[in-house]
Amino acid sequence: MRFHIVDDDPDVLALMRHVLEKAGHQAATYLSGRQALSDTVAKRPDCVIVDVMMPDMDGLELCTELRRHPELAATKIVMLSIKPYDLDRRRAKELGANGYLVKPVEPDTLVGSLLEILSNQMVLTHWGVRGTLPVSGPASVRYGGSTSCTTVEVSGEPLFVFDCGTGIKALSDYLDCSAEQPLSARIFISHTHWDHINTLPFFSPLYAPGNHIEVLGPHQGDITIADAVSAQMNGVYFPVTTREFRAHVTYRNLREESLHLGPVRIDTMLLRHPGYCLGYRLTAWDRTVCYVTDNELYPPSDSRHDARYLNRLVEFVRGADVLVTDTTYRDHEYPSKIDWGHSCVSQVADLAARAQVTRLHLFHHDPDQTDNDIDRKLIETREELRALGSAVECHAPAEGMRLVL
Repeated sequence: MRFHIVDDDPDVLALMRHVLEKAGHQAATYLSGRQALSDTVAKRPDCVIVDVMMPDMDGLELCTELRRHPELAATKIVMLSIKPYDLDRRRAKELGANGYLVKPVEPDTLVGSLLEILSNQMVLTHWGVRGTLPVSGPASVRYGGSTSCTTVEVSGEPLFVFDCGTGIKALSDYLDCSAEQPLSARIFISHTHWDHINTLPFFSPLYAPGNHIEVLGPHQGDITIADAVSAQMNGVYFPVTTREFRAHVTYRNLREESLHLGPVRIDTMLLRHPGYCLGYRLTAWDRTVCYVTDNELYPPSDSRHDARYLNRLVEFVRGADVLVTDTTYRDHEYPSKIDWGHSCVSQVADLAARAQVTRLHLFHHDPDQTDNDIDRKLIETREELRALGSAVECHAPAEGMRLVL
């Protein structure tokens, strides 16, 4: 790849050029933002790495000028700075930067960090796949026993977290060991039933100064998402309150709507489940992940079946690269659990086939189901898809499963 590096520190320029050229890339260096501007417009490199703090034209000004040239639409801009503050990161993104790296430059990780920003990849990870209650013991080893939590990493964007079941504790441990600080994250809560919010207090980034975390989810009538989070951390129920949060934490109530967050679009849809519950569709760079739990799909033979709702849901998840959806019950289990707000194998397979998704991830398993039961559920779903003539790939992901899109 062809890089332009802009920094008023000649030592930084020499180091970065050496590292990039050693890795097989081309690199041109500039001590001035104004000098780099005309050359970049003329040569159209793959990426411009620019220092934020420069005397004649700072990095944000240069970024703004470069984004005024439509011929540079494909050129990525990565900001480099001694300033680790979330405010500066967000301002850089608003002006068109694709990523933000903090000095000092680490030669061993520089190329990898840059390629991660430039790759436009999405990474989906499941941290908990069970529903209702966490389980433990030898019958829940292969799939894990934690409840709902899934993340989507979008290169250069804050971490997207879906639900705060007990799986978020494993995510928290992982971030404590590996994440760059400060951390920016957006937590999308599907609904405020216990198994989707009760481990939020154990998410350690909430207690770290400098982190920026936004919690988004549906309100329940006059109860906001902030109220719901705060209430479960009331001193009667939990010894630590939200007043102990040291991160910058904000809240946003959601309904059926669309959010545009940099290169990411989030669409929401109300689901059939007791209370106010939302499904999420995340799209970035022509790749889509749908997270749809909890949700009840009544079979067509049932008087509560609603063809209009099913058609809306089909369109909501249509063509998704991954559909993560409530498949709590096997078909023979469902009749005794009807109206509990969850779906069974045959109706989930029908949904995935109609919507022509690429991959179906079975999710939110009943706590009474063993690993062997989930194996059987996976086999039954695949058989249903084959009977429908569908080419959908079906998986039952385990905790820790990571999928790069």
